Amino acid sequence: MNKPYSVLLVDDDKFLLGMYQKKFEKYGVNADMCVGPEEALSKLRAGGKYDILVLDIIMPGMDGLELLKAIRQEKLSEKSLVVMLTNESASSKIEEAKNLGVAGYIVKATSIPSEVVEEIIKIADRDIK
Repeated sequence: MNKPYSVLLVDDDKFLLGMYQKKFEKYGVNADMCVGPEEALSKLRAGGKYDILVLDIIMPGMDGLELLKAIRQEKLSEKSLVVMLTNESASSKIEEAKNLGVAGYIVKATSIPSEVVEEIIKIADRDIK
């Protein structure tokens, strides 16, 4: 890890958010949490800057892909890498995420939290100059 990254975690599951926040902090990563897309948009519109946005897809109201489209349209946090962290494993959703320029796509069910955090840091080390 070149520098301490800042991460914005967006999920509708508070328990998962808390667990991932602790895991990221163990790795020296500053993790901010948002329960749902509206909270994330508020933080980003208020000028929140993050190295990495970690988005769930399956959320009530606006899903993670719609959130990402809104972030792109409004040019929020343009330098941030985006990693999808979701239980959505449909190839159409993965394809849609790739078309939106995500740096990574991780299916929650296939990885334990520490592996997820290590993978996200690896992606950041690879892609953040």
